Amino acid sequence: MKKLEQLTEGIIYVGVHDRITDLFEGQYKIPHGMSYNSYAIIDEKIAVMDTVDRNFTHEWLDNLAEALGGRQPDYLVVQHMEPDHSANIRSFADTYKSAKIVGNAKTFAMIKQFFGDDFADRRVVVSDGDRLELGSRVLNFVFAPMVHWPEVMFSYESTTKTLFSADAFGRFGTADADIEWLGEARRYYFGIVGKYGAQVQSVLKKAGGLDIARILPLHGPALCEDIAKYVAIYDTWSSYAAESDGIVIAYTSVYGNTAKAVEMIAERLKKNGCPAVVIHDLARCDMAQAVSDAFRYGKLVLASTTYNAGVFPFMREFVEHLTERGFKNRTVGIIENGSWAPMAAKTIKALFEGAKGIEFCTNTVHIKSALDETSTAELNALADELCRDYSAMSENSAADKNDMSALFRIGYGLYVVTCNDGKRDNGLIVNTVSQVADQPKLISVCINKQNYSYHVIKNTGKMNVNCLSTEAPFTLFKRFGFQSGRGADKFEGIEKAYTENGLAFLTRYVNAVMSLEVKEYVDLGSHGMFICTVTGARVISDRETMTYNYYQANVKPKPDTDRKKGWVCKICGYVHESEELPEDFVCPLCKHGAADFEKLG
Repeated sequence: MKKLEQLTEGIIYVGVHDRITDLFEGQYKIPHGMSYNSYAIIDEKIAVMDTVDRNFTHEWLDNLAEALGGRQPDYLVVQHMEPDHSANIRSFADTYKSAKIVGNAKTFAMIKQFFGDDFADRRVVVSDGDRLELGSRVLNFVFAPMVHWPEVMFSYESTTKTLFSADAFGRFGTADADIEWLGEARRYYFGIVGKYGAQVQSVLKKAGGLDIARILPLHGPALCEDIAKYVAIYDTWSSYAAESDGIVIAYTSVYGNTAKAVEMIAERLKKNGCPAVVIHDLARCDMAQAVSDAFRYGKLVLASTTYNAGVFPFMREFVEHLTERGFKNRTVGIIENGSWAPMAAKTIKALFEGAKGIEFCTNTVHIKSALDETSTAELNALADELCRDYSAMSENSAADKNDMSALFRIGYGLYVVTCNDGKRDNGLIVNTVSQVADQPKLISVCINKQNYSYHVIKNTGKMNVNCLSTEAPFTLFKRFGFQSGRGADKFEGIEKAYTENGLAFLTRYVNAVMSLEVKEYVDLGSHGMFICTVTGARVISDRETMTYNYYQANVKPKPDTDRKKGWVCKICGYVHESEELPEDFVCPLCKHGAADFEKLG
């Protein structure tokens, strides 16, 4: 990014680039520097969006004067009071004495703390949802408390569809640094914002109704393309879901024996089909990068020597970094080493007390000084346990592709049934899958005739049933349940694999997959029943099956029924506003019938 750049008509970048500081906030390495972003909105009235760090006062004021072209600003909008953005509020106020300061009540309380003056004669106090008219452009304020300070607010300029997002969507590195956004943005998010996932989720919902063409954060580059991609990755991060399949190994080793065990298990994991193995020596690595990777991947192995009847200090520090940032919903394996009284495993588990959804592996590796035959066998067992799902999805001969215990995963649950119309992979959500015979093994699947997948399966005679686990997010149900495969590519942008029948199956959020071939068909009116033989079956994991009740209680968002009258779909939350619901009514979103609606009020 140039020193001054017009980002869109009437919005000029006036921020600065810090290529001197080595540690951001005194702890995060920034080899590519850091930007402190500020923007000027030029209209009938002029609004300046935030200031910069105190070390760049004159450079910023010079940039601002050049952008103003001799005009006087009318407002300084303070979105965030952290000093790297607010340090020059007084410098601005002294330079532009007629300009007003815009913030919320918490903003001005902090201004008083930092500067001893709350600019009572010049302040404009705004509330959530307020507007500030500048001429043809209008700023709409969206409060974002605890993202990541309590006074934070976003500003949305509706004419240019620009979201000024404070620290959200920021990245380490100067705005003009030629580096990938994702890696440094992830390290920034989990280092600085990560603890406040619930608050990020809340503001994402508030911003969800905005038509956003560009995002202008206070750190890093302007985001002007693929906005949905950036919002989606923030949704993943803030919901603490795994971003990528793979395993992180974080270890400490004094004399090299624990390090040797790490090398051995890493090789075993790779041979077992693990898609990514990332290793961090906690005594030497960038701790922030290790934390970022632990949140990125779905599984974690912690290998530590016993030290002072506990764990090595760097391991304790690492786990505390994770837990204080809300680390949850992960599988954790443990390797401990101790010459006379190994205590690392017990201590590590205690450090995770209070963390939600941490599933410790059944197998723990116990090393006494150095690997021996027993501990090597434990190491291999742990690697096999961690890679069970990867092995099951693999095309290699080691995968058990005829594991009929997959049938035990069938309950009154929710499933993704996949098929292919000869042009692309397709799928839909069903809740009517049952085993109807054992000799031969027969499965029945009922599908609404209005679904495109019904038409495809009726013609092709084959399908895969993906048994969803309780970790499946609502976005998966929206993808496969609320749109038609005739007009939408339901697999666009998500990972998939294929069974021997040539059909796709999901590589995440499933605990078993069955390949079915249709043998009989029964017409049931609104639905068709396909009675099928099982041509293949794989068990992916031991996670619980997503039951209908679990989906209703824990996954499906509560519908917005305030002040509405009519009928609400119990499956997807669609509200049909009418006094009566026709008996043949079909939900336009999820295609369920009138029986799955309940009256409001």
